Amino acid sequence: MKVLIVGSGGREHALAWKASQSQTVTQIFVAPGNGGTEQEPNVTNIPIPSNNVDELAEFAMENNIDITIVGPEDPLVLGITDKFKSLGLNCFGPSMGAAQLEGSKEFMKDFLIRHNIPTGTFQSFTNVESAIAYIKSIGCPLVIKADGLAAGKGVTVALEENEAIRAVQECLTGNVFGKAGEKLIVEEFLEGEEASFIVMTDGEIVIPFASSQDHKARDDNDLGPNTGGMGAYSPAPVVTKDIHNKIMNEVIIPTVKGMKNEGLNYCGFLYAGVMIDSDNNLKVLEFNCRFGDPETQPIMMRLDSDIAKLCLEATTGTLKEQSLEWKQATSLGVVMASGGYPGDYETGKEILNLPIETKSIKVFHAGTSFKKGKTFTSGGRVLCITALGTNTTEAKEEAYKAVNCIKWENCFYRSDIGYRAVEREK
Repeated sequence: MKVLIVGSGGREHALAWKASQSQTVTQIFVAPGNGGTEQEPNVTNIPIPSNNVDELAEFAMENNIDITIVGPEDPLVLGITDKFKSLGLNCFGPSMGAAQLEGSKEFMKDFLIRHNIPTGTFQSFTNVESAIAYIKSIGCPLVIKADGLAAGKGVTVALEENEAIRAVQECLTGNVFGKAGEKLIVEEFLEGEEASFIVMTDGEIVIPFASSQDHKARDDNDLGPNTGGMGAYSPAPVVTKDIHNKIMNEVIIPTVKGMKNEGLNYCGFLYAGVMIDSDNNLKVLEFNCRFGDPETQPIMMRLDSDIAKLCLEATTGTLKEQSLEWKQATSLGVVMASGGYPGDYETGKEILNLPIETKSIKVFHAGTSFKKGKTFTSGGRVLCITALGTNTTEAKEEAYKAVNCIKWENCFYRSDIGYRAVEREK
């Protein structure tokens, strides 16, 4: 089986690495890939941008690709699955219509309300004055979100009114997020513990992956601006068996059924960001129409099932209800980023002291390039150093041993990834 993976981040490196372990896979292409995928055996980078749907389709046709797995959100929203399907190509990812669940926060919130799926209250705005008037009427804390795709950075948790007003102004008039910020939503601030709950589905059958939890804030103690994610671990202890069943019954199953009922049959990964309060009540914070990044990295480290085979089965209507096989271990990944991220950052810095990888330590690349035997930074989130351990404490120790050796100019990372789970283990 020939596999094409679309994307260039740590998620795509992890998917390519896991797919390469399949006995059914003969060749893997990643478009465009990164410095890490370039160095993986049996993996070839293809210099086609992930949002160039036509070129990707042409490549898949010419190279007899059996299954294409889409990593990032942009090509899904642009209709890559629709294009591939029209050409008789298997592409694992939701249609353009279904991808609105991630492509528009307003669509997502309205969908949740239509299908009685629990979520926070909200209002949408395109006008600065109206948004500010609403904020002043309800008070803080609250959450400001750009309606469209903003690479995980279009969210501001505003604890004070001036912070909320500034976020509104930057979004609607400052052109910080481009088209994604032409509309925003002002959302109820939810308290509790957040978990990432990811499943795969063919539109009927739903197979849950192991739970995970990521850390979106840039700095320790969940401070600083929102990012695409500074680290993650799996499993997430907050997702007990009861919570798992509750998320499936109250969130995931109603979403898949709701999409089908609205004529948007959903085939692909579905990621629900769920807030769990002290009484174990759930509310949906967000949907992503693909695997999360950096959650993919620790999840793939633990997965023993054949991800490529599962994706092919889902797109060809042969997916069966089944339980996935997992390593009985905890996995934790720490993101190392370029100085300035999530704002402006420099690239082209040589990365030194990359560790020798083992069965329990893997360095997943995101923003990197590989030239003349050396690895350089090429993005904001650069690496995700991921380790296995008997528990979160051990996995964290192993990951940070490797992190503390790696160097480049102005790199930074959080020092407290997994702190909630570690506290539970004391």
